[in-house]
Amino acid sequence: MPKKSVARTVGRIFLGSFLLFAGVSHLTFARDEFQAQVPDWVPLDPDVTVLASGVVEVGLGAALLVARKRRGLVGVITALFFVAVFPGNIAQWVEHRDAFGLDTDMKRFVRLFFQPVLIALAIWSTRTPRRADRTAAL
Repeated sequence: MPKKSVARTVGRIFLGSFLLFAGVSHLTFARDEFQAQVPDWVPLDPDVTVLASGVVEVGLGAALLVARKRRGLVGVITALFFVAVFPGNIAQWVEHRDAFGLDTDMKRFVRLFFQPVLIALAIWSTRTPRRADRTAAL
């Protein structure tokens, strides 16, 4: 049986909790704020976009917290979700859209560097250690 990594578990629980919170906020109290971030080029109504992404975030967050057998797949899907929403983050910076305290171009630009961190965390925290990693841990 592979030894579990405490750091990976903490990262996965953090990311799952973060996504659950973000998803619920999309669906409830921060809905208008999220709508302001939806770029004009998205072909859906901003409210539909926010609701759909909120549902996806709730599902991914829950899956990160409870999935066991397909944890690696959940990590890859979560990473792909972060890749899919990244153009919206770039649009927020380029189009000078204020939201969630990101009220300067510098703050919006710095935020862009967190997306690759989320992508890496999704993959790393759900990865099963390879046999060599498990042997070294013993």
